[in-house]
Amino acid sequence: MSARTAGTPRELLNPEVLASLSNLELVARAAVHGFLNGLHRSPFFGFSQEFAEYRAYAEGDDPRFIDWNVYARTDRTYIKRFLGETNTHLVILLDASASMGYGSGAVTKLQYAKFLAATLAYLASHQHDAIGLVVFDEEVREHRPPASRAGQLNAILHAIDRATPGTGTDLGVPFERFRQYRSGRGLVAVISDFYCDPTAMIKSVQPLAYQGQDVILFQLLDPQELEPEFKESALLEDMETGEAMEVSPIFMRSRYRERIQGHISALSDAAAGSAADHELVNIADPLDTALRNYLLFRQRRG
Repeated sequence: MSARTAGTPRELLNPEVLASLSNLELVARAAVHGFLNGLHRSPFFGFSQEFAEYRAYAEGDDPRFIDWNVYARTDRTYIKRFLGETNTHLVILLDASASMGYGSGAVTKLQYAKFLAATLAYLASHQHDAIGLVVFDEEVREHRPPASRAGQLNAILHAIDRATPGTGTDLGVPFERFRQYRSGRGLVAVISDFYCDPTAMIKSVQPLAYQGQDVILFQLLDPQELEPEFKESALLEDMETGEAMEVSPIFMRSRYRERIQGHISALSDAAAGSAADHELVNIADPLDTALRNYLLFRQRRG
């Protein structure tokens, strides 16, 4: 990583920069580092102080938490300590359906979802939360019940890293699995493109709210899904069903945009009706907005 990248917090959250790193643990560490440094340089400084602070390294501290950038600037060894031992759990539901394999640029929706999931897991681990994971398409493909024991973060990161685009999407499957194993208050982060019926999504989310879970939905969409740019007619194929249809530039500029915005609005309304938060994420954007919204969500629900 170049000196310029390393010195620019927001660039550490750029999906293309994260994609250049060798493994998901480095991705999570770089994203958290860039995010927290960005908070300290922004009007959210007070909020970031509530989330993390520095203290001098003492014998017995885990050297993984040493901030080497501070050491390089000051020649002193400091540990970044996260505040608020919440003793709660965070369960990440990661959509690995076929549609998540789409990307018009350097990063697909699933790659971005992995970056976001890994960073949320890293943040939660260092908040001393128990972390769990469900990777799904039409079936549950990976399931790690929430735990805070040593090695859980690495196990979660490896499970996230193994996710590959699968088949169709069935949101009812991971929610049902989750309800079988969890009770009591906690946090649930669902990362998906949410190509589903909003009404069906409500039926899946509402029982979690009744169970005491606080749910945040990260809807990841590619720029070409939000604002398609077609100069001539094209044949589009549904990645999950295989169905194809020919579309014209006029259709994509007008009716498609109306439909996708209508779907996003319907999903947002459905989330609100289920006492869940909905966050739309453009996968061309850095992770900082999604992470800030997650921490604000935690703060409101805490």
